[in-house]
Parts: sequence; C-alpha cells; structure tokens
Amino acid sequence: MERKNLWAPWRIKYIQGLPKSDGCFLCDYLEDRDHDKENLVLWRTERSIVVFNKFPYNNGHLLIAPVRHIPNLDDADDAELLEIMRLTRDCQKALSAAIHPHGFNVGMNFGRCAGAGLPGHVHVHIVPRWDGDTNFMHVCSDTDIISQSLIELYDELRQISVKENLPSV
Repeated sequence: MERKNLWAPWRIKYIQGLPKSDGCFLCDYLEDRDHDKENLVLWRTERSIVVFNKFPYNNGHLLIAPVRHIPNLDDADDAELLEIMRLTRDCQKALSAAIHPHGFNVGMNFGRCAGAGLPGHVHVHIVPRWDGDTNFMHVCSDTDIISQSLIELYDELRQISVKENLPSV
C-alpha cells in the first residue's frame, strides 16, 4: 500500500514544545488565574485543577491534576487522591450531559516511556469515546478527528457546571 500524508500543521506547536519545555504548563495555569479561558482551565478546586488537553485524542479530552507539582501517586496524600477521583466522576457527568459519549477512557501515564508528555506533574486523562470512533483516519493515517472546537465545548461545560452544581473556578 502506498503511504500518503495528511497534513496536520496545528500539531507542530505540540511537537516543537516537547523537547524544549523545561516548565510545567499545569503549574503555569495554576499561577495564571487571569487567563483561564485562554488556557482552557475548566475548574479549580482546593487541591486540583481540570483543564482541556490542547492536543486531544478525542473531543472533550480533559486532564485532572493536583495543585501540588508531584510526579507520582505515591507523593499524593489521601485528600488529593479523593478529590482527583471525585473530579473524574464530575468530569464524566459534565461530558455526558454536554456531548453524550458512549463511554470513557480514564488513565494515567508515568514516565516518558509510558507516554507521559508531562512526567513531572501527575495527571489523569479523561477521554470520551463513541462506538465506532476509531475510524479509518486513525487506523490508516494515525490521525484523530476532533469534531468540536475546544472553546465551544469549554463554554458548554462551564454552563453545565453551574446547572449541575459541579466544581467551578
């Protein structure tokens, strides 16, 4: 089979940022409360932050991280662990109300070899899934199709947060 290219120039920011970045974007977002919408910070709680993944695997891909910059679950205290799990539940609830996924992948990556793009700050990935969403684009082209803008979904989830009394900034 002849190999073909599908151009995805928006990915270059991600690719260029990986080897050069010494900082932690999650910690940067925690300090920059004035730009939550631009940074796609959905919720802040006492111990955690919920942000959109700017390079998502699927529409609604969220990250939940403790406020403390810690690399592993071993370093988290019980209150942080409990809050992260509760936020995982709340994210699923809000995403279900907004975009009606058929399921979710929830996971964590520890170390670059395991796929962690930010190995120094532990975080949970929540990825909404739909029946048949692994289509020919992903299988044949290693390309993901995202069907809604991040800002549009951000606004929708913020409205649902108020309606459902979920965490807010």
